[in-house]
Amino acid sequence: MKPILLYPLSAEALSELDDLYRTTRDVRIRTRAQMVLLSAEKQMVPHEIASIVRRDEQTVRCWLKRYRAEGINGLYDQPRAGSPGKVTPAYQELLVKTVRQRPRSLGQPYSLWTLERLADYMAEQTGIRVSWETVRRHLKAADIVLSRPQHKVSSPDPEYEVKKRRLRTPETP
Repeated sequence: MKPILLYPLSAEALSELDDLYRTTRDVRIRTRAQMVLLSAEKQMVPHEIASIVRRDEQTVRCWLKRYRAEGINGLYDQPRAGSPGKVTPAYQELLVKTVRQRPRSLGQPYSLWTLERLADYMAEQTGIRVSWETVRRHLKAADIVLSRPQHKVSSPDPEYEVKKRRLRTPETP
């Protein structure tokens, strides 16, 4: 195959690529920027770059062509097919506000939130039905993690603790 070489890039273009490489959190974009930098700065050909970035030679060719055609914006992913998300910013705000309140204060018959209960409550309040996993992801994005409820057996009997201890310790004759 004919090698793909990038035309000599300006110092500004190289600086912009280097910035993208160093600051992006997306690994795929960082790898694509690295491919272009290796081609432009080191004059490497696709099969040499492929061995460094651990990608197929054809993948390297694809991204070099796309950079040549579209510039730095060509390194980003294009929008994908699929329905838009159901969760709105207002839903996210209400979700965080709700999870920070006790369920009983909101008229619910339980004292702890679970993801399933939270998803059901939010569906009642907003009309937007999402899975408990979606609720979990949005809570995690807000740095909130629900732990599993710890079930504790208790009794209204004032002597419950004494009786419980008596059952645990064997009596000696």
